[in-house]
Parts: sequence; structure tokens; C-alpha cells
Amino acid sequence: MDLTGPGPARIGVFGGAFDPPHVAHVALARAAVSQLALDELRIFPTGQAWHKSNQLTPPDDRLAMAQIAFGGLARTVVDDRELRRPGATYTVDTLRELVAQHPHAQIFLVMGQDQAVAFPSWREWQAILAMATLAVAARPSAIAAHDHPGLPAQARVQPLALPAMPDSATHIRQLVARGEGIAELVPQGVASYIASHHLYQRT
Repeated sequence: MDLTGPGPARIGVFGGAFDPPHVAHVALARAAVSQLALDELRIFPTGQAWHKSNQLTPPDDRLAMAQIAFGGLARTVVDDRELRRPGATYTVDTLRELVAQHPHAQIFLVMGQDQAVAFPSWREWQAILAMATLAVAARPSAIAAHDHPGLPAQARVQPLALPAMPDSATHIRQLVARGEGIAELVPQGVASYIASHHLYQRT
């Protein structure tokens, strides 16, 4: 993807375990590309997430599911660098790499409301704010009220309008373990991958 055009590039960063990626993740990615007028959205399946106490599905499976879920979206690239990075994965390290590669780009860190609430617990969050604008998914009512609970006052925040989508990856894994259907909750290709690779089933 060519980011050398006139003016600074607008690059979005969207990270997560994607275990599995579901329709809300895809909707957020679409909203980010459209509403932020991004030149590129980079999807980062996390490696060893410092805040995750449960064991994640193997990296190769999560990368494959992310490529299936996001591969057809315009101006979107799945980036595996966090999966290849040894040790715990921190967003600040990924942002520093991107800034070094694209020093004049505008960086937007895309996140859901749950991540925004937890943001002050992230490693070097002050450094993250110096490098990126936070693009936070919110319901239209929260956007109208400029409601960004938990974010530091100095944060540059760009809200992303999204309808309520309550399903979580945890819930989807539980449904699969119980043998229940998830066809409406994840992209079709992701559902097929989960079934064919026997992911999330009780052992």
C-alpha cells in the first residue's frame, strides 16, 4: 500500500487478541477507515498480551482468522509483527515502530469503549498519547454528550459512531464450547475456520 502521496498519511492502528475476530471487530474496522478517512488501517493480532490472564489460541490460528475477517476490507492490512515479537506485547512499542517508519504520518489508535476505560493502566500511556489520537467506538448518544469515561484529560479523542454490539469474543468461545451456533456473530469464513480446526471446543 502506497503511503507516499501528498500530505501526511493517516494510519489507523487496531490491535486485539481477535480470539476470535467477530462482527463487531469488523464493523469497528470499517467505521475507522470511513470516518477517519484513513489511508491505511493496520490490524495487529496481539502476541503475549500483558493483561490477558487466560491462555490465548495459538498465534497461527488467530492470524489466519484475522486475515479471513479483515482481508476483504479496503485499505486494511493485517500486520503480524506483534505475534513475532518475543515476550509481552505492548502497544507503545508497536506505535514507536510505526512512527519510525512513517515519521510524518497521523496515527489513530482505534479501540472500543472497554479498552478506553482501561487505557490509563496501559504501559507508557503518556507516550502513546504523544504519538496517537485515540479513536474510540461509542454509541451516538455518548458521542453527542462527549462522554469518554476513564480517558486522561490530555487525550486527543476522535469518537467513532457504532451501533450497540454486545457480543464479545469470550461469549463466542463459550457458545462454541456448548455446541451452539455462532453464524451471525462472526464472519462466515471465521466460523468455518473455527469448525474445521476444532477451536474452542471442550477437551
